[in-house]
Amino acid sequence: MSGGNWKEMFNAGCDGDLALVAYHVKAGVDVNYAHPEFLSTPLVAAILAGQQEVAFFLLDHGANPRLPSEFDGVTPMQAARKAGLGGVEARLHGLGIPLPPAPERRSGWLQRLFGRPAG
Repeated sequence: MSGGNWKEMFNAGCDGDLALVAYHVKAGVDVNYAHPEFLSTPLVAAILAGQQEVAFFLLDHGANPRLPSEFDGVTPMQAARKAGLGGVEARLHGLGIPLPPAPERRSGWLQRLFGRPAG
């Protein structure tokens, strides 16, 4: 691998410890690696943990914006939508990742029957 420690970097990313993430990235840790014990990418994990600045740092340092996380079953864009990180969604979209469709709004039976919402 490298001079850095992937597991420590991964956990630091989830905790929002940007300085420690930066240390390991500069030491050569692969930001696109998914350790067999974790099966999650550092980018998706940081996004799901709500760590927007870490996600931006990882993207700036080579994280693949299209690489899905096997464990989480989501892409970085899906993770950003799930975590409510609009800034990450915008950054990913700026990198050419299409925005996911807006969630379909389902109407209740009263609205379908009478054409008006319940309430």
